[in-house]
Amino acid sequence: MSTLAHTMMTAARPADSGLGTPGDLDRYPYPEASAGRVSPPSWEGVDTDLGRVGRRPAGNRGRGLHGQLVQQLGQMIVSGDLGADRPLVPEEIGQRFEVSRTVVRESLRVLEAKGLVSARPNVGTRVRPVSDWNLLDPDIIEWRAFGPQRDDQRRELNELRWTIEPLAARLAAGHGREDVQQRLADMVEIMGHAFAQGDGITFSRADAEFHSLLIQLAGNRMLEHLSGIVAAALQVSGGPLTGCDRPSEACLTHHARIVDALAAGDAHGAESAMRQLLTVHPEVERVVPAPREH
Repeated sequence: MSTLAHTMMTAARPADSGLGTPGDLDRYPYPEASAGRVSPPSWEGVDTDLGRVGRRPAGNRGRGLHGQLVQQLGQMIVSGDLGADRPLVPEEIGQRFEVSRTVVRESLRVLEAKGLVSARPNVGTRVRPVSDWNLLDPDIIEWRAFGPQRDDQRRELNELRWTIEPLAARLAAGHGREDVQQRLADMVEIMGHAFAQGDGITFSRADAEFHSLLIQLAGNRMLEHLSGIVAAALQVSGGPLTGCDRPSEACLTHHARIVDALAAGDAHGAESAMRQLLTVHPEVERVVPAPREH
């Protein structure tokens, strides 16, 4: 993935998902008093060897034990293993996963930034209900996509993409940025070579960059902020969400039609080609009706 696409995906993440200052960490008392605590979380069956955690979202790669603990706890919350209002005692977490208090506190701070937990004086740290979660956070998108809510996540991502990307294609046709249009054409060429060689990884990376570049070309900063969500959707779709989950000639054709329409300044053609690229499930059509043609 190019520096541009990587930068766009990073920008879509919460700005405060990094490490906190010592003052921030004091919000997670260690240890917490256990008086009056009800239904402590069960850690049975949890893999305590954090080095063996399988999937590591892009936002936590390269952060060692801290990033792995964020993923482990995040997956448990999103999957429902740690339900809403369940207390999270930092001392118990540290003992169970054999990590330092600093690692625990930093991890809880990241989870709080994602809306998964809250820390309050005299109450402690507790899991927040799903209504408080930042469902547009790429990590949460991935955790939901590989958990019990995978079907809902795929459907919701499909609905969101079906709304965002045709609009982005239409807006992009009004911007004559030849440099970005050339990059889009380059991505289609790369996808074509990858398809011919059976290289699915290169194909998917070029596909993800194509969609991120297209949203950038739309010239709408709010849409651009959502490019990380689209990239996450492409990475974790895990099923027939789009015509490009598996490389195909039809997929290449639709991408090429989008590029041609943009070069011709054909907003209607670009939007139409994008709609044909996105394979819409019947239930999505019922929820999100197509806009009227002009």
